[in-house]
Parts: sequence; structure tokens; C-alpha cells
Amino acid sequence: MKSRVLSFLFLGGFLFSWEFFCRFSDIQPFILPAPSRILFIIEKEAPLLLRHGTATAIEILLGTALSVIAAVILAAAMFIFPAAEKALAPLLVASQAIPVFALAPLLVAWLGYGIGSKILMAAVIIFFPVTVSLLQGFKSCDADLARLFSAMGAGTWKTFRLLYWPWAMPYFFAGLRVAVSVAAIGAVIGEWVGSMRGLGFLMMQANARLRTDLVFASIAVLSALSIFLWKIVCFFEKKCVHWIDTTNNL
Repeated sequence: MKSRVLSFLFLGGFLFSWEFFCRFSDIQPFILPAPSRILFIIEKEAPLLLRHGTATAIEILLGTALSVIAAVILAAAMFIFPAAEKALAPLLVASQAIPVFALAPLLVAWLGYGIGSKILMAAVIIFFPVTVSLLQGFKSCDADLARLFSAMGAGTWKTFRLLYWPWAMPYFFAGLRVAVSVAAIGAVIGEWVGSMRGLGFLMMQANARLRTDLVFASIAVLSALSIFLWKIVCFFEKKCVHWIDTTNNL
């Protein structure tokens, strides 16, 4: 409770300083709008922000679902077959060295300006942290427990289902929390490169018209969306990983 109060105080102080600076300086609104102006635009342009925000949210959710399915399959395969880890680990690391701005135009060229390229872009951003965290969770399992399962005659699938997967769940959710907080980056970059809807598209259009207040309003909606997804992941983590105290998660 104390940490939350401190967070709200810090946020309130930051917004107050921002508002004070904008009101009592010569800076123009198209350079830096005040928080009150941004709030007004959010209220005024609510239908527009909702329409584009919904498109971005769908891209993020579908990208998250795709990346989680792929990450679980790949992490399990790399854990069960060590040779697969040795072969694929360098490729996973190398994939993170590719700038997302270089990858986005290729995905748009291959998949077109529709939702497919944005979903895949979000999935690419999410995939790595979930895979690495889940694989680390599998590897961190107590070796004595694994030997106990083997001594009791449990097969590979049963041991994986009843021991390794529950053990790796906290790691999985830790990676997923990081992933959903940055998933918006992939979707928005895809919208910047080529799209006709979404918050990234709205930002580009607003910036071209010097509607800085609308750009900030879009950023605020995008931030709220990321926080909401973070909270959803924390909720499911609390339900699924009930044997571990997760109350300290943001």
C-alpha cells in the first residue's frame, strides 16, 4: 500500500510540474501540450481513440497468443532435446539483434498492409522473453524431484506435466509480464510502416498535422492498454501460481 501511495505521489508530482511548466512558460502547445490539454483531447476524441485503440489491442492480443503457443512448444522441445537447444539458441539470440524497424517493412511486404503483419510483428517482440524465461524455468527444476519421479516410474510426459511445467510456471509468467509490456512496440512499429488503422497509424497522421496533443493522447491510451494487459497477466498468475506469493508484482 505504501509503495502504491508513493507511486501515485510521484506521478501526481510529475504531472503537476508538467502542467505548471506548460502554463507558465512560452512553450507552444504543438511543441509540448499540457496534461490538461491531453486529457481534454482524450475526452473529445474518445470515439476516434477507441476505434484505433481497439485495432491495436486486437493485434497485441493475437500476437501474444501466437507467440505464447510458439514459445511453449519451442521451450519444451529445447528442454526435452538438448541438441535442439544447442542448434536453436544461437538463432534465438541472433534474432534479437535484428532491428525491428528493419524487420517491419519486410513483414509488410510479405503479408501486406492488413492485420497479419502487425500480429506477427508483435509476436516477434514477445517471443524471445517468454521462450527464454520458460526454458530457464524448466532447467531450474530440482534434480532430486526429477529423480524421485523417475524412481516412481513416471514417464517423460507425466514428469513434464506434473513436475517441470508447474515448476516453470512462475518463470513463464515473469517472461509474459515483460512481453506484454513491450508487445505494443511491435504492433505500433508495424502500423507506422504500413497501416490504415491503429494507434500507430493515428500517431503518424496526427504528427503530420502537428497535432501533438493527439499524439500524446494516443500514447496515453497505448500506455493504459499495456498496464491493463500487465494487470491481466498478474491476475492469471495469481490464480495459476497460487502456491507462490505474487502480491508484490506491479
